[in-house]
Amino acid sequence: MDVTEARSKQAADVLILSNGPGELTTWVRPVVKALRQRLGEDGNQVRISLVLSPCANASGREVAIAQRYSEIDRIQAAEHFFSFLIQGKTAANWDWRDRGVVVFLGGDQFFPVVIGKRLGYRTVIYGEWETRWHRWINRFGVMKPELIDQAPRQYAHKFTVVGDLMADTATIGNQLLKHAPEVELIGLLPGSKAAKLAQGVPLSLAIAHHLHAARPQTQFVIPVAPTLELQTLARFADPQHNPVTQQFGNLSAELITHQGQPFLKTSNGLQIELCTDSPAYDLLAQCRLCLTTVGANTAELGSLAVPMIVLLPTQQLDAMRAWDGLPGLLANLPGVGSAFAKLINWLFLQNLDC
Repeated sequence: MDVTEARSKQAADVLILSNGPGELTTWVRPVVKALRQRLGEDGNQVRISLVLSPCANASGREVAIAQRYSEIDRIQAAEHFFSFLIQGKTAANWDWRDRGVVVFLGGDQFFPVVIGKRLGYRTVIYGEWETRWHRWINRFGVMKPELIDQAPRQYAHKFTVVGDLMADTATIGNQLLKHAPEVELIGLLPGSKAAKLAQGVPLSLAIAHHLHAARPQTQFVIPVAPTLELQTLARFADPQHNPVTQQFGNLSAELITHQGQPFLKTSNGLQIELCTDSPAYDLLAQCRLCLTTVGANTAELGSLAVPMIVLLPTQQLDAMRAWDGLPGLLANLPGVGSAFAKLINWLFLQNLDC
């Protein structure tokens, strides 16, 4: 055995399985950074591969997002996933080293079972709310101890509480807050998907309008999701493209770029800055308050210790249809889906512990 072959056998592959934009920005990003800090930057020794699986919330820009993470050596798009799962070959016919581990960070927890067995790699699942396939998975990193209690007792030794990956920004955020300038800045986070943006953008603009009228010194900023084009965001502020604006006084806004800085300018002259940096933790840490929709950003704001108000579109009960399981199927049925959505959301609101 020559030196090159010996080094090849000592080198290892880390294969990360993920899917949607939220998982990429809040799970994959901190994990690959931590891996490089712990295992080194040399891809000849530790190679990090990312394989994406299809996701209902995908934007089509997941590969572009992942390409920003220099820690990842190679990426395969979701469109090639099932060929890889079934046949064991990637679209680019990647080679695989003798040693490796499959790390699950989004998708179906059955995927690492199949892929890990085929490659002969050990498997690790990050569990946020639930864990499965305990017999066939080697290790579980979970968000909270309750998940260990829910698992079969004979597999408890496989579990380790690693905490909330999205809360890893807490230390950075707290330090940033110490140096935040005394600016009355309010962050607006209307979401990244069409269903949320249709409601969130007009509502955010209306709130900003009323707050600015009462406190002219207040400034507003929208940290734009990495999966969202600025032109797409602006369309939800245009009454011709988004009829929901009629419910908020027909307040509209247009996209303007001045000296390289994009912003939305409302019909009454208010300018709302658009920040395209991702992640925008330094900006969020400067906000006195954030108005946000339900989603991963609530955990990030919490870890940054930024006060927030979570907005729910109760003025239009059929707007929320992103439920899992049977409620989601009923809420999205053609014709009668709107009625089911109203009923499901009404029942949910009745059970809130206010």
